[in-house]
Amino acid sequence: MTEAQVPAPARSPGQGPLTGVRVVELAGIGPGPFAAMLLADLGADVVRVDRPGGPGLGIDPAYDVTNRNKRSVVVDLKAPDGAGRVLDLAERADILVEGFRPGVAERLGVGPGDCHARNPGLVYGRMTGWGQQGPLADRAGHDIAYIARTGTLGMIGSPDRPPAVPANLLGDYAGGSLYLVVGVLAALHHARLGGTGQVVDAAIVDGTAHLSAMIHGMLAVGAWQDRRGANLLDGGCPYYGTYETADGGHMAVGALEPQFYDEFLRLLGIEDEEGPGLSGARIDVTRWPALRERVTARFKERTRDEWTAVFDGSDACVAPVLSLREAPHDPHLAARGTFTEHDGITQPAPAPRFSATPTSVRTGPARPGTDTDDVARDWDVPRLLSAPRPPQRKASP
Repeated sequence: MTEAQVPAPARSPGQGPLTGVRVVELAGIGPGPFAAMLLADLGADVVRVDRPGGPGLGIDPAYDVTNRNKRSVVVDLKAPDGAGRVLDLAERADILVEGFRPGVAERLGVGPGDCHARNPGLVYGRMTGWGQQGPLADRAGHDIAYIARTGTLGMIGSPDRPPAVPANLLGDYAGGSLYLVVGVLAALHHARLGGTGQVVDAAIVDGTAHLSAMIHGMLAVGAWQDRRGANLLDGGCPYYGTYETADGGHMAVGALEPQFYDEFLRLLGIEDEEGPGLSGARIDVTRWPALRERVTARFKERTRDEWTAVFDGSDACVAPVLSLREAPHDPHLAARGTFTEHDGITQPAPAPRFSATPTSVRTGPARPGTDTDDVARDWDVPRLLSAPRPPQRKASP
């Protein structure tokens, strides 16, 4: 199919730039659901194929924000006609996303070969930690193990303590979900130009390693030491890090450029201290320990809110370290609407933003199986109507 023959997807104002794109998500945990949420936030019609009994995480589906803007059907892939129902959906989809271990989708009858036999133009996205091949491909794992082997975990934290764990943001979501989304959208563009679908192998180890590209360049030229807390951007630099305040809060400092550094010293109130001027300590690493000691002591003289007021409106590149519950109330984030509330749940708003096709949280988390009738009608998949219906439970407070 040529580009001219590709039917233009129906556009619905306010639904996002991917309106008209159909996505099948085979339910999993972690990076797969987040990637599908991002596609849904961008306007795609995402149908999540839940398994009977759910994913087993114990999270009330009513509060699983990663399932917002989606619809759900329940299919038992181990049932005799389970694979057929999924293939009916795949035949009408643009993208399919799955997060099984290598070979599992094939054994269930919904692997790339099965799906492409029904829909040659399908983009088949595979989300794993280790990838589709390699010595560890068949092994279990989680975010922390994936980022450990890529060298990125070893970069984070104080040099005198074990590496700090960055929740599951670095591996699952940055190195995993975001790379899967980039991959399937690039493959979708290719498919719409030439009509050929393909498999996208998104491995968390690949994506996380890719995120460290700049650091590897700095390492090669000698501008980065291969150890924690010794570099410009890893907390080793006294004007790029965090400091405790008088009330136990923290301030984040990122005054890298000379003009920002000078303003930081001025507002902190230490630029005119006796002895060699602190301005010169910026590029003299032998003076960094003394500078850090002075900055640490100064920050402990006032509370976090007091220091926030001192640096407010300046270019010193200093900000308060907020908690998850505090962040939505930050004046800047509140003014931008970075967080939103839907069905009583405060959550990050869709990102990024589009001038012509704005996005929004259209629906709350999809409840397993509740959209079967609508999907069967909209996607013309009548076989879904014979799928098992899960009992509905009331959301807990």
